[in-house]
Amino acid sequence: MGYHHVDTDSLEQWDDRDADVRSISAAAGLDYEGAPVGLRVYEAEPGQQLALAYHYHDEQTEAFYVLGGTLHVETPTDEFVVESDEAFVVDPGHAHRAHNPEDADAPVRVLALGAPTVDDVHPYDADD
Repeated sequence: MGYHHVDTDSLEQWDDRDADVRSISAAAGLDYEGAPVGLRVYEAEPGQQLALAYHYHDEQTEAFYVLGGTLHVETPTDEFVVESDEAFVVDPGHAHRAHNPEDADAPVRVLALGAPTVDDVHPYDADD
């Protein structure tokens, strides 16, 4: 089928992370490995992060578009504050941790895109 209409509210939790994550690409029949794009909707309460860990990718570019709330993205050199209707793009090889800080007043809702969908994630240790 060439078209997929996906109601994100009807999707199941995609994996076992703390933040609520729904995979639009999986609902559209795009397998995780080797798909041209991965597309997910996250909702993170204060104190939750989007990914499972502070990390970087060898090949994958990630983009985060904030639908509501404020997303914080920690990098080795800075912390970026991304407001609603703003986007943050991370090139391959650059460590990052997208999260909603403990002291946030509200959840953050984010549309995240990763391409290509390859299993190239590596944990990043800021102390190394």
